[in-house]
Amino acid sequence: MTFHLTTRNRLLSALCASALCLAVSACGGGADKGPTPPPPPPPPPGAVLQSVQVAPASVTVVVGGSQVFAATGMYSDGTRSALTSGVVWSVANASGTPNATANAITGEVVGTAAGLATVSATVGGLAGTAAFNVANAYQAVASGGRHTVALSTAGNLRAWGWNREGQLGDSSLFDRGTPTAVGTVGTWAQVATGDSHSVARRSDGTLWAWGLNGNGQLGLGSYASQQLPTQVGKDTTWVSVVAGGFHTVALQNDGSLSTWGRNANGQLGTGSTIDQLVPTKIGTLASWTAVAAGDAHTLALRRDGSLWAWGSNAHGQLGDGTTADKTSPVAVSGGHTWIAVGAGGTHSLAVRSDGALFAWGNNSQGQLGVSAGFGLAPSINQPTRVGTEVDWDVVAAGRNHSLAIKVGGTLWAWGANGEGQLGDGSRVASNAPAQVGSSRYWKKVAAGPETSWAIATNGLLWGWGRNAEQQQGNGSTANLVVPTPVP
Repeated sequence: MTFHLTTRNRLLSALCASALCLAVSACGGGADKGPTPPPPPPPPPGAVLQSVQVAPASVTVVVGGSQVFAATGMYSDGTRSALTSGVVWSVANASGTPNATANAITGEVVGTAAGLATVSATVGGLAGTAAFNVANAYQAVASGGRHTVALSTAGNLRAWGWNREGQLGDSSLFDRGTPTAVGTVGTWAQVATGDSHSVARRSDGTLWAWGLNGNGQLGLGSYASQQLPTQVGKDTTWVSVVAGGFHTVALQNDGSLSTWGRNANGQLGTGSTIDQLVPTKIGTLASWTAVAAGDAHTLALRRDGSLWAWGSNAHGQLGDGTTADKTSPVAVSGGHTWIAVGAGGTHSLAVRSDGALFAWGNNSQGQLGVSAGFGLAPSINQPTRVGTEVDWDVVAAGRNHSLAIKVGGTLWAWGANGEGQLGDGSRVASNAPAQVGSSRYWKKVAAGPETSWAIATNGLLWGWGRNAEQQQGNGSTANLVVPTPVP
């Protein structure tokens, strides 16, 4: 089960100035590093160089990104000094296939392909080394029930985690603990994931789907699951797609909205509760601009900034002041003008045009971020203001937790934390937004049921939370309680 979002794009200019900084600092743990310490003083005359040290070690460099390494000499009298001349830099890896290049004079290393590598600084007959990782740069990520699919900046899809229904799209049913290539190289433009299915849009406007299809959520006109990306119809006009638990919603370039898959709670918005096996248009309106899908409810924005909802409403997640399911779009209460929206398991988030954040629906774990209702009024059926700030920009929602980025690039989380999905190093829930680390370099965020994801301005993908099904892509099954780069 995954829950997707739309964002407003007024943060890019504010982050551009920090993008170069991030290429170095984010790789060491995601926190600001502070000023660079002064180099060691030069050695006294007569001291003999005995060894060379290279720093930093164990950093991550994205493909196309760079890292400048520094060499320090250790001398016979116990002194140490920065080596600024006479150093020859090189890189190598165990496979023998180059995945990074080094400027032999300056020590600047550029990543060229994913994998582990070692940088060496040689002075005379002495050499020092440092290991580093080269990771793919990503532009988008989607987190399913127990799997993850990410889109690289080169237009390639990679997937990892559970694959029992073919949701990884690699033609097998084998689980993958590390990122695995999906489909055709270099053709993808967007990706979304449901509980056990995946959907992606290619750069030519075609739509493709794979994985579980028990409710027709692949849109192929059948109930047959697929292990490889399979084209949905023949249209070449798709511009956006999201996936709920077992349903799919997509927007075309004429502003029309289509839905398909499970419809037991009216989440398709067709006026009935009958599943649909192929894309089915919602009414005759062609004024939709953005959409988000929760477990069994759907939210969509119109050009006039109004927000509409349909589907399951037992916790008030439709925000219409009731708890009755709706099989057709109904206006979200308040009459606000909205610019961004996110749908969680049974709760909803939205950013108003002035940057204020609102939430409604299930609040059993504090996922609404309105502490007054936590434990007292578990559900809220109308949009309720989260704090007083007016600088919210990007929102995403998991099953029972929420994530957001502010205009300044800081990352915030609240709600359930039993799997470490809040990224604060603990497993303690929070009923109000709390900043994740101190970095100001985040540009995109996504959430799965108990997982969290964020992409930094340099394209490095970070994940945290549940990992029992290897959905963090690091080859292990241990949960991550702080943001950790995907290898």
